Amino acid sequence: MTKIIMSGCSGRMGKVITDIVKADQDAQIVAGIDIVEDETLGYPVYSSAADIKEEADVIIDFSSSKVTDALLEYAVEKQLPVVLCTTGLSDEQLENVKKQSEKIAILKSANMSLGINTIINMLKTATSVFCPAGFDVEIVEQHHHNKLDAPSGTALALADAINEAADGQFDYIYDRSTRREKRGTKELGISAVRGGSIPGTHDVIFAGPDEVIEIRHIAYSRSIFGNGAVSAAKFLAGKSSGMYTMDDVIQAQLS
Repeated sequence: MTKIIMSGCSGRMGKVITDIVKADQDAQIVAGIDIVEDETLGYPVYSSAADIKEEADVIIDFSSSKVTDALLEYAVEKQLPVVLCTTGLSDEQLENVKKQSEKIAILKSANMSLGINTIINMLKTATSVFCPAGFDVEIVEQHHHNKLDAPSGTALALADAINEAADGQFDYIYDRSTRREKRGTKELGISAVRGGSIPGTHDVIFAGPDEVIEIRHIAYSRSIFGNGAVSAAKFLAGKSSGMYTMDDVIQAQLS
């Protein structure tokens, strides 16, 4: 039985994961962290991690970047692994994540779905074929109107996978409204759309001479992220310190 602390338990993803774990005989949420107390969740909710009394094996974090540093401090103190799903972290916070991973196991992913993480591997191959042939690359992401950060963490993860495969040659361009010039060959455009209740759509476009290749992922339900987070929590519990990815979870499931 994997005992979980759910950070951001009263949010949309927190409630999705709560429902998933309720139906899982191998996992249990023993406590939650949120500024909003929801008595329907079925476990105690604390406004601060420091107040938690329950013993746990791992933390799943779907909260806000505002509390990430404090959460990691608590995790290090209690020696708890963290599945870090919160996006919008600053460069300083990302550096802190790496530093704390020397003390605890941290699995950081902007997107927990099996589909997106498989696409990331596909993009590395596509980049090695299309970019030397002069193809331009654009990423367009769409999300619901309540999403705070733009572009999405997933869009940046897709861009980073492409740029890594291209030996870091691309510059990310987020806005062309002030640019009156031809598109540069080393540009990687990232555009964000916000509206309605869109859970998440990501399109990667490789545009070359006389042909266009598009790779699309559509999230029809937030449960795909919740299932991935729970699988990651089970995988990470008991792991030694270091940085882990969803690819580690996928490989463990295949072995």
